[in-house]
Amino acid sequence: MKKFKIRKDDKVMVIAGKDKGKVGKVLKIFRKKDRVLVEKVNMVKRHTKANPYTQQAGGIVEKEAAVHISNVALICDACAKPTRVGYKVTADGKKVRFCKKCNETID
Repeated sequence: MKKFKIRKDDKVMVIAGKDKGKVGKVLKIFRKKDRVLVEKVNMVKRHTKANPYTQQAGGIVEKEAAVHISNVALICDACAKPTRVGYKVTADGKKVRFCKKCNETID
């Protein structure tokens, strides 16, 4: 399984594409396709059919579409900038992520 430096519930910024500059929270990661679902980013319209069994109304629904993981950058809590992520091992033996700009731990 692929290992990404971005995880669910991380705050990310889109760095390429039509939504460049937008900030949102990662809702889901699709590991097989190298994509992430970011809140309120890459909104698309889908035409849905009504389903009377689930009480779902039909119509045009606007929802998020997946963005490639290379087009998002993690936002550091300490410096509030999009940054690259590194890993280091702490004194007690835990592996943690850190911000490459300000050297603060993210986890």
